[in-house]
Amino acid sequence: MRCITKVCMNMKINNRKDYAQAGLHETDVVANPISQFERWFADATAAQLPEPYAMTLATVDANGRPSARIVLLRGVDPRGFVFFTNYTSRKGQALAVNPYAALIFYWPELERQVRIEGRVSKIDEPESDAYFHSRPQASQLGAWASPQSQPIADRAVLTHRLAVLTTQYGNELPPRPEFWGGYRVEPDVMEFWQGRPSRLHDRILYTMVDGVWQIGRLAP
Repeated sequence: MRCITKVCMNMKINNRKDYAQAGLHETDVVANPISQFERWFADATAAQLPEPYAMTLATVDANGRPSARIVLLRGVDPRGFVFFTNYTSRKGQALAVNPYAALIFYWPELERQVRIEGRVSKIDEPESDAYFHSRPQASQLGAWASPQSQPIADRAVLTHRLAVLTTQYGNELPPRPEFWGGYRVEPDVMEFWQGRPSRLHDRILYTMVDGVWQIGRLAP
């Protein structure tokens, strides 16, 4: 590739690493990928990683344009993976027209990643209410103050709106905004990646077929 800018010509990236901590065999995993995820997630939290809950969320809008961002996992159970956001944000607008998403967890300290694909739906309102009211008051007011993903003139817009809301509610907790709540990604594909030497990584793939999880292996 020919670089035409000084920055590109001066940039040298040479951070090769051979992965050798562990392997992953078909006999190492359990039949249900969410249970397998819970095993790996327990390993990540036990290792005291700085942010094991962080996951990349990728969506596609009405024009077929993808976008991705980091969000935090706020719940996982047999139904899927839950996160919270403003429904009018860019991701919320994309999910309104194309209710499918991909998630990626990357835990480099363990040389592992988990890739998830599936349909997305809003969680029940009582679930969103319960989580919203479990947050600190400042975070609750922040959800009201921020028109997420919309252009604003400067940061003063946010600080002013937050100040007005703080005065309005005092020590009381605000109701959950109708435009804010949770989504659940219901997986139909999950991949578990374990780094291995010589770039011959282990990739175990779960695919939902007629209501049953099938397990196979992918080439690295």
